[in-house]
Amino acid sequence: MSDQRLIDIEFKLAHQEALIDELNAVVTKQQTTIDTLEAALKILAKRQRNPDEKPIGPANQKPPHY
Repeated sequence: MSDQRLIDIEFKLAHQEALIDELNAVVTKQQTTIDTLEAALKILAKRQRNPDEKPIGPANQKPPHY
């Protein structure tokens, strides 16, 4: 195998490794987003099943001046 062919193969391999790393970062970020959305969806589904339940958080608390 000629030296130039070997250099070309190494060059392509380096670019492929960089692309794989970049794609891995994108997939990792997407999985984090999916996990967050799934958690939010579970909360919304629970609220939908129990509409009489008071919402959790400051919306149902009296302000401190009362």
